[in-house]
Amino acid sequence: MGSSGSRLGQSVNSQFLPEEQAEVDRLFDALSSEKSSAASPRSFSLKALKSHIGEALPPEMVARLYDGMRGVDLARPAKGPSESVSQEQFTLSMSHLLKGSSREKSFMILKMISATDGPVKAREVQKFTEDLVGSLVHVLSHRQELRGWAQKSTPGPPPRVQALAVQLLSEVKFADGEKLLGPEQLDYDCDPAVIEDWVFRAHLVATFLSVVIHRGFGLHWPLDLSTLVPECQVDQGQEFESVLDLLSVIYVNSHLPREQQHRWHLLFSSELHGHSFAQLCGRVPHQGPSLLLLKDLDGHVFGGFASCSWEIKPQFQGDNRCFLFSISPSMAVYTCTGYNHHYMYLNHGQQTIPNGLGMGGQHHYFGLWIDVDFGKGHSKAKPTCTTYNSPQLSAHEDFRFEKMEVWAVGDASHSKLANSQKSILDADPEARALLEISGRSRHSEGFRQAPDQE
Repeated sequence: MGSSGSRLGQSVNSQFLPEEQAEVDRLFDALSSEKSSAASPRSFSLKALKSHIGEALPPEMVARLYDGMRGVDLARPAKGPSESVSQEQFTLSMSHLLKGSSREKSFMILKMISATDGPVKAREVQKFTEDLVGSLVHVLSHRQELRGWAQKSTPGPPPRVQALAVQLLSEVKFADGEKLLGPEQLDYDCDPAVIEDWVFRAHLVATFLSVVIHRGFGLHWPLDLSTLVPECQVDQGQEFESVLDLLSVIYVNSHLPREQQHRWHLLFSSELHGHSFAQLCGRVPHQGPSLLLLKDLDGHVFGGFASCSWEIKPQFQGDNRCFLFSISPSMAVYTCTGYNHHYMYLNHGQQTIPNGLGMGGQHHYFGLWIDVDFGKGHSKAKPTCTTYNSPQLSAHEDFRFEKMEVWAVGDASHSKLANSQKSILDADPEARALLEISGRSRHSEGFRQAPDQE
């Protein structure tokens, strides 16, 4: 069986490695009926596929996968979908979905959307995208691979499925160059070239498909999820639920530099550490790249990525890797325009210049600002922030926020080293912040032991 399966894989241009092809063959054996003959090649039904996958994927996505697979028949393109899925169809479908180019993946997506050849409507692509995003959350929860993140339990679809689907669909570009940005375009046609271009540019679509199929079928070859879902680290003994749900974490994480995607460590939370700007200043500086998250009193969720360590000083800091983002009511990322270098700002204790934390814009007119009078802030953009081209992120230009979080992203080796060399002041972030704000040095710094050389 193994050798015949390998020959079959070659005959349909399978892109699997030999050990991967062997697992695909074994999977087909498990799916297909025991009855076979030369006149009746082995195949499997939708019922068999649903039985094998079980609760790992929603029924809608199982049906889409089945329809896509039985619609693949390069030898008989005019005869339409087959009644069941043959080994040739299964192997080619899995090869396209897991290893294929943008063209091959888009071919399968079109088969999963519609049984008929030709263009599909944008609203059909929208429904497919919502099913895909929902299936990702479903399978990660089912396989218990949330990596420490709490999946919010609410009735109906997982939170922000539609918001992330809308964001992914905003990358659809029609033949005339117009983008899919509103409901009035849902009746537009999407031909194969449009779908291929979308899959190429919206890379999360292909990533989500791979995870859904890999984890849905329970494949055993490696698939590293660490850059998709970062490990959530909160200090021992602390119970904490972020303002972000799993999909929001995945979306923001996908825009971070790759070396910072595998781990988020909580530095500050207004819920855990108090509504205190001094606590913020004591816990956030000198911790490497970080993410700032806010939820205002109107439910808007937004924030920014600081590409460098925060420092308390009256000058702007950071570089052009910084960005602002919105999560609710809509998902979007706003990157640097090059207009100025006002990426990050953190200051306290000055009388003539603003005291607070800001990103983008200018003094008194930041794209995102947290005031020293903790709990207050502003997001000013008329029409957009000069540094990030971001619109107003909060519900109101001047806002009050309900929750604030700061997460260090990437490796924590530098912070572990700092923690191993603590002085008495390290135990009290407010005292440390006040000392730094006053401009006085910490005399114990000069007496710390040099770190061991590894």
